[in-house]
Amino acid sequence: MEYELGDIVKLKKPHPCGSQEWEILRVGADFRLKCMGCGHQIMIARKLVEKNTKEIRKNA
Repeated sequence: MEYELGDIVKLKKPHPCGSQEWEILRVGADFRLKCMGCGHQIMIARKLVEKNTKEIRKNA
């Protein structure tokens, strides 16, 4: 799977706010993701994102 800035990824586990969708703000060895529900931002290892991704919506 190819990850790009602005894409929306749906992860397996929901964030405590209830949303499963995250916007990609930074791509590299670590990703910066922003929760689409509450706006919380996290840094997470690429390996974890790749393992836990259900689907990717391209931002076109």
